[in-house]
Amino acid sequence: MASHQLFWIASRSFGTIAMILLGVSVAVGLAMSGRMAGRPATRAKLRRFHEAATLVTLGLIAAHAGLLLLDSYLRPGLAGITIPFVLGYRSLFTGIGIIAGWLAVVIGASFYVRKRIGTRTWRKLHRFAIVTYALALLHVLGAGTDASSPWMLATLTGLTAPIVFAGSYRLLGAQAGRAPFPA
Repeated sequence: MASHQLFWIASRSFGTIAMILLGVSVAVGLAMSGRMAGRPATRAKLRRFHEAATLVTLGLIAAHAGLLLLDSYLRPGLAGITIPFVLGYRSLFTGIGIIAGWLAVVIGASFYVRKRIGTRTWRKLHRFAIVTYALALLHVLGAGTDASSPWMLATLTGLTAPIVFAGSYRLLGAQAGRAPFPA
């Protein structure tokens, strides 16, 4: 019986780790954009961590979805893991998760084409990172098998609190006349 659930369990594990790393990456990104990062050496280390965390998160998202292709119970098919609202399992929330995944890909990849699209466009696009996190959070809460478990709720709360704090700090700083994104 457990072997039949192997891919489902592995997918859940990759999804959970992806959510944690996404939350950390978004919080770090907001802290950097809100100028909470401190000295230049600290900012440089955080920038490298943010980039690495984002790339690993993208790989984990791909693994989360890809492993479901091997699940003998769900059988989502390629369309079910790539096209929003196609999968019959908790369709609304899996669709929201797929949208979050594609947004993460676009935002993450935009860093590597920043010179082509321009820094201004890249910064505008990057503002959707918090939307990506919010959609991923909805996905976990609505489609996640562990969504109502105390450990998952504590994890999500612990991830969301610094994002709310850093996002609020950034917005308040922007309203106080500071540049919304540092150069």
